[in-house]
Amino acid sequence: MNKLFICSVLFAFSTGFAAAGEKEDAVKLVQNAATAASKDKAAAIAEISKPAGVYVKGELYVFAYDLNGVMVAHPINAKLIGKNLLEVPDADGKLFRKEIISQIKDSGTATVDYKYKNPKTGKVEEKVSFCKKAADLALCAGYYK
Repeated sequence: MNKLFICSVLFAFSTGFAAAGEKEDAVKLVQNAATAASKDKAAAIAEISKPAGVYVKGELYVFAYDLNGVMVAHPINAKLIGKNLLEVPDADGKLFRKEIISQIKDSGTATVDYKYKNPKTGKVEEKVSFCKKAADLALCAGYYK
């Protein structure tokens, strides 16, 4: 019984640290992409769209919207590129992309919670995207809670 309790506590701590690490990695990826986009927007968009590019780290990756909500770069799902996704809700009906674009326009950054299908588990899970404005783009990376 004590071993089970200890294992449960260790698991809880390890998953918490994993989420914290993913958050830090997501923020770093977005900041690096923002720096690149500020220097050369077209080159940054091209690199973000590469499935094995520098803005992909394991399960994390940067994606980008223009300030109207049109997906301009995505390394995993190229079918989204060119589509205006503002009116596409999450699993609970939340228009999270509108929230992202609104926060980006207001403050230059956004941190938005929503629910999205995790390709790893196949289940709808809670996700957080951190986004930063650069070169009239919303550059984002999301991680599952």
